[in-house]
Amino acid sequence: QVQLVESGGGLVQAGGSLRLSCAASGLTFSTYAMGWFRQAPGKERDFVAAISWSDGRRRNYVDSVKGRFTISRDNAKNTVFLQMNNLKPEDTALYYCAADKMGWATPNVDKYNYWGQGTQVTVSS
Repeated sequence: QVQLVESGGGLVQAGGSLRLSCAASGLTFSTYAMGWFRQAPGKERDFVAAISWSDGRRRNYVDSVKGRFTISRDNAKNTVFLQMNNLKPEDTALYYCAADKMGWATPNVDKYNYWGQGTQVTVSS
């Protein structure tokens, strides 16, 4: 049974930082690209960042987070991270991680096979 468990969310002031983690189990982690998506109330689930399978040589970001967010992976720990710096109120959302078998960091939500339950990030102004 595949499980993705996010952690690290919370309440932070604008300009602050958070580091999200997503621990995976029940799959061969290194063979999956991993992505982060977010969903604000009343809005669709949007792509944030993704990292390709195996060595993570390809990383992809939505324009609004480039230069502020960094995605990384630790295959030995079956974990993907999202370092978020200089947070803004518009980053407030429920953040999900997702897994895409042998993917290349696509932003396409439909390509991801497995999803976590999400971790809430709230940025106050």
